[in-house]
Amino acid sequence: MNIFMFVGMIALICVLGFFNEKVTKLTYEIALMLFSIVIGILLVVTTTLFKGATVLEQAEMLDVEEFLLKGVLCFMLFAGSFRMALSDFKKMARQITVLAFVCTLLGSIFYGLLFYGAALLLGVKLSLPVCLMFGSIVAPTDPIAATGILSKFGLPKNISFLIQGESLFNDGVGVALFVFFSSMVTSSESGSFIGVMLKEVIGAVAVGAGVTVLCFLMFRYSKNKMLRIFISLLAVSLSYAICEKCHFSGAIASVVCGILFAALRSRFSKEEPADAESFDNFWETMDSLFNSFLYVMLGLSFVRVLQMEYVIILSLIAITANFIARVGSLSISSLIMGKIPDGYNRLNFIKLFTWGGLRGGLSVALAMSTKSMVSQDVYYILLGGTYAIVFFTTVVQGLTLKPVYNRISKSMQKS
Repeated sequence: MNIFMFVGMIALICVLGFFNEKVTKLTYEIALMLFSIVIGILLVVTTTLFKGATVLEQAEMLDVEEFLLKGVLCFMLFAGSFRMALSDFKKMARQITVLAFVCTLLGSIFYGLLFYGAALLLGVKLSLPVCLMFGSIVAPTDPIAATGILSKFGLPKNISFLIQGESLFNDGVGVALFVFFSSMVTSSESGSFIGVMLKEVIGAVAVGAGVTVLCFLMFRYSKNKMLRIFISLLAVSLSYAICEKCHFSGAIASVVCGILFAALRSRFSKEEPADAESFDNFWETMDSLFNSFLYVMLGLSFVRVLQMEYVIILSLIAITANFIARVGSLSISSLIMGKIPDGYNRLNFIKLFTWGGLRGGLSVALAMSTKSMVSQDVYYILLGGTYAIVFFTTVVQGLTLKPVYNRISKSMQKS
């Protein structure tokens, strides 16, 4: 991203944010993506009418995969996870584990089978391994969307923590599934799913915990508030870099780093109250900035999907399959996850977590990384379907999540 594109992105974020604050008053993240999509559509129309492709080409050059996986994903995950209380995680370890592992695995398989069946009916040549790989791309819920959107209205504490916990921990599972199914697509050897999963998770936890403990020793005994911030940046970035080099899950390492850092800080830190507030404000600002960039980039990049063939029918199939797979995986997971918090029964739990299962930038980044694995036609099907799901879950489900939650709450009060 060159300096002119960076300035343009910042300007767009400020203008759209100001317009939303004063006029539309939508949830901030949803507004950025929605308005960016509208701008992208206007760029397509302008290009068609006036043959001026320069701006459109610049928009299409936005590399979400590089921005996330090679840029700021670790910081976004750290910012979201270091606000989680380790004591709350201990109380709901079983529920979060079932949702992050079992639900993601089942969701990937269900989605892959459904999309494969739809492809057969339409006469589209997609192999089962490709469809299962597609399922692994869209199955993990997005921690950035979860912490950014769901925190804006009054979910009960425990159910909100469960949603955030699932979305923070299922990234590593989704990546492990993606590695496994993509190896089937490319006929390369990467081992069994269990082997890949253990490598992704255990290696990431070890690296994240080890680096965090070492960095926290400096953090604890430093009296310089700026240096403390730099040390936290070092902890998460070093954990992520080591995992990338060792082929572990950098996403999981970032989450472990955030949770452990928060636990050590609450117990051993000698920060002054003003310094602690400064530290928290820094990470809150960084989280908001990176989120803003991500949603604008996703919105502008949507112009790629508009150029696909059969975009409407493929998008409808992708969204429908995602909805059915999410319901199915949650239904089975709810049977083995133990007690559901805050008085939710199984039906209300499935409703809320289905509609609250937002998808985001990681899914798009994984879809983009399949470009060298499949043909160009198949690549655009995967990319287009992923964009459709991200758009629908973030904008449509995100805008209607509060009314859905209110209806569930009223039904619980009546019963």
